[in-house]
Amino acid sequence: MTEPHQTAPHPPQPTVIAQAHGGLGWLTLNRPRAINALDLDMIGQLAGALDRWEHDPDVDLVVLDGAGDRGFCAGGDVRSLYDQITSGHADDTAAFFLAEYALNARIAEYPKTVVALADGITMGGGIGLAGHAAIRVVTERSKLAMPETRIGFTPDVGGTWLLGRAPGRIGEYLGVTGATMDAADAIYAGFADHLVPSDRLDAVREALQTRTDPPTPTGIVLLFEEMPAPSRLEGARAWIDDAFAADTVAEIVQRLRARDEPKASATADVMSELSPTGMAVTLEAVRRARRLPDLRAALAQEYGLVQWFGHTQPDLVEGIRAQLVDKDRNPRWNPATPDAIESVAAAFAHVPPVPLWG
Repeated sequence: MTEPHQTAPHPPQPTVIAQAHGGLGWLTLNRPRAINALDLDMIGQLAGALDRWEHDPDVDLVVLDGAGDRGFCAGGDVRSLYDQITSGHADDTAAFFLAEYALNARIAEYPKTVVALADGITMGGGIGLAGHAAIRVVTERSKLAMPETRIGFTPDVGGTWLLGRAPGRIGEYLGVTGATMDAADAIYAGFADHLVPSDRLDAVREALQTRTDPPTPTGIVLLFEEMPAPSRLEGARAWIDDAFAADTVAEIVQRLRARDEPKASATADVMSELSPTGMAVTLEAVRRARRLPDLRAALAQEYGLVQWFGHTQPDLVEGIRAQLVDKDRNPRWNPATPDAIESVAAAFAHVPPVPLWG
């Protein structure tokens, strides 16, 4: 009697593909079914590769991209965050955030040029990787956002640093509402540098490896760049700057309702569904980040805020539950309305000293 044929199991695929050749260090996020969402192990792999290549004479340029055609990186593993908090282990979240923020700062300060190819969905933790690279490329498929207020949270991974430097009150608008940017918006808002059509990305990768003429990474990217269409954010500056200059979220909503532009009233409708606490803290965080000296200071502020949310605020757990666990899309925020927010000073009371990392 013959044994039934058994197919050998396929070895698990690495969640980060790190390879160096032709003078390039290639880092590819490799969880395409999860739109390359980050977990702690992936963060460690990325950091380890950067450590190895920093003093490697055979690597003088790092390219960061994502596997699959859906996006570069959809964010961090917030479901694990939910599990840790609800099981009474909120303190365990610190390891993830410290490692992630150290990686964000590492990319921004890396002595060798980092080129990020933010094709497709790039949100939350994906912004923390691509947004701080030296050369940031987007495509016609790119969708960038800091959507944390949708889950009762606040932008982190250095997002407030970028938001605080956007033109006018665009940073407050993007942070508070979690609005999605296309390529033109991302370049206008300072989240990206170049628009390259997605069908030219392989050519960009090849040219970065050969680097004959022009010899610089920026010069190479410019060979494939296209001019973006006019930014919709730029066209909306009048009502955005007017409304989002208000002191509080409640006043912002009032100003939006008073505007004639349909998009303004639609934005007020969106805000009625978001976490009042998340919006109020985000509004203040972006404004404080605008006055901070550098990215590390913004990351330190964000670390204090995420610990405050994780240890004291029911909205974070409730937002993740509604979006990712039960998926009923019906969060019950506490407090329920912006009018009930008296002060967010407590959220900023425990910002750790800078630097958090070596």
